[in-house]
Amino acid sequence: MRLTGFVRTGRALAPLLTALVVFGVIYGGGRAQAGEAYGFSAAVMFPVLAWQTQILLNVEPDVQRQLSIVAAGGRGRELAAGLIAALVPALALIGMALAVPWLIGGITGPEEPGDASLASGVTAGVWAHLLLAPPALLLGALASRAVVGNAARGLAVLAGGTVLAFVLGTKGSPVPWLVPPLLPTARATVNGLDAPALGVQTAVAFAWTLAALAGYAALRRRNT
Repeated sequence: MRLTGFVRTGRALAPLLTALVVFGVIYGGGRAQAGEAYGFSAAVMFPVLAWQTQILLNVEPDVQRQLSIVAAGGRGRELAAGLIAALVPALALIGMALAVPWLIGGITGPEEPGDASLASGVTAGVWAHLLLAPPALLLGALASRAVVGNAARGLAVLAGGTVLAFVLGTKGSPVPWLVPPLLPTARATVNGLDAPALGVQTAVAFAWTLAALAGYAALRRRNT
C-alpha cells in the first residue's frame, strides 16, 4: 500500500528529479575516476534517500497506519514492512546513481601509473552506496510524521541530521562515530577499493543503523 500510494500520488517524482539534478551537478563538470566519483555520489545521495523515505512513510494517513498494525499482525511487522517498502525505491535510486554516470560519460579509467583499476573503483563505489543506504532510510524514518508528529519537526530532523552527518564527518572531528560516515566513506573510495578503511566505515554505519532502528522502534511504540 505504501509503495502504491507513493507512486500513484506522484510523490516519487520529487526525489527522482532531485537525484537527476544531483547527477548532473556531480558529473557535468567532467569525468572522474570511478572510486572518487562514486564515493562523492554516495555521500550526496544520502539526504535524497532519507527524504524519499520520509515522503513514502508520510503518504499513509494516521488512521490507515493504525489499521496496518492490525493487518500486519503487530507493530513490529508493520514497522518492518514500512522500512522494506522504503528500501525498494532506495535501491532503484542507487541503481540510477551507478548507471547514469556511464550514460553521460562521467566515469574514466586509470589515467596515470598508480591509479586504481576501474574494477577496484566500481567495487568501492557500489560498497559505498550500499553501506550508506540503511542509515539514510533510518534518518528518513526518524523524520516521518509517525515519529515527529508534524512536517516542521520532520524537516528539522531531516535537515539537522544531514548537516550534522557532514559536519561531524570532516577530518579532525572529535566524534565522527556519532553520525553516519558520509565523508569518511567518500574519502575511503578515492583510491579505489580500500577494504580496511571501508570495513571501518561499514562497522560505523552498521552500529549507527542499529542505534537509529532501536530509537525508531521506541518512538513508534510511544506514539502509537
